[in-house]
Amino acid sequence: MISWEIFRNTIANNGYEVIACALASAFFAQVIKFILFTVQTRRINFKIFSTTGGMPSSHSAGVMGLSTMVGILQGYDSYLFAISLGFSLIIMYDAAGLRRAAGKTAACLNRMMEDFYHHDLQSVGGKLKELLGHTPLEVFVGATFGILFAYIFHYIIIGF
Repeated sequence: MISWEIFRNTIANNGYEVIACALASAFFAQVIKFILFTVQTRRINFKIFSTTGGMPSSHSAGVMGLSTMVGILQGYDSYLFAISLGFSLIIMYDAAGLRRAAGKTAACLNRMMEDFYHHDLQSVGGKLKELLGHTPLEVFVGATFGILFAYIFHYIIIGF
């Protein structure tokens, strides 16, 4: 059995901590999304764990958790932080812009196909997925969660 000390010494202050933080912050954002969906709809839907869109953005949480952890470990004036932040901003812009527009287009196409095929979408392959992107608020909340998560994660790993 692996002890906490061995685990902490293996993961702390290196690339493993960065990737673990990114994955964990995205995962916990999905957990929050699942809880919010369950409370709002009073139904349990485990598909929420594998879907895109919704509050908060797990993409934003993951990439900002990664960027923040790089900043904590390498310094906020390092080129590694600049690179990771640049890619994070591109991903968040994509989530709120392009993917959201694609979702709106899918919703419009679904309505057109329902009218044309008289509610028999299965004959043409089914409905297109509409919830693809995020609102700017969902991206902001996800990014804020990722930043806060990175600090908490780091201080748990290295010990207070």
